[in-house]
Amino acid sequence: MDKGIGIYCPFGLCRMSVFLPPSNNEQYHGSRYSAWFLALYGIVWIVPGMIHSFLPDGGAGVIAGLDLSHNPTMIFGLFAWAGATQIAHGIVTLVVALRYRALVPLFLIVSFIERLLLSWSGWIKHAPISGHHPPEHYSSLVFLPVILLFLWLSVRRSGLHQPEISA
Repeated sequence: MDKGIGIYCPFGLCRMSVFLPPSNNEQYHGSRYSAWFLALYGIVWIVPGMIHSFLPDGGAGVIAGLDLSHNPTMIFGLFAWAGATQIAHGIVTLVVALRYRALVPLFLIVSFIERLLLSWSGWIKHAPISGHHPPEHYSSLVFLPVILLFLWLSVRRSGLHQPEISA
């Protein structure tokens, strides 16, 4: 029985500390703007994830402009799978930005590598024959220098960029 909320909690799962250990924000010495950018970046992952998961065609036809005449079920399934991973990735990124800021530089470097690989795949390795690129291809190119800027700010120590005091 969890005395705080008055219900039975199997395996002690009602305590949030099981899932979210204490914050480590006081250990982060980079720019608070990098942490806030990472929070925004997490939201930017969740939104397309919801589109891919919940639009009838996952955005494959109406947004990406794909030809859905051949095996649309597989295309919808792949978009839904991508959407599920985007939502999970966005939530974890948001949690790191708000609660575990000591991990902000790590998440920014992973995000940079991810965007670099997405850009390489979308523009070089698997460039569309038709020449039409979905919005994600363009956003990956835009995000590369922006992520590098905030990565630099997250590892730079300066009196002008003191972290926020967490409550």
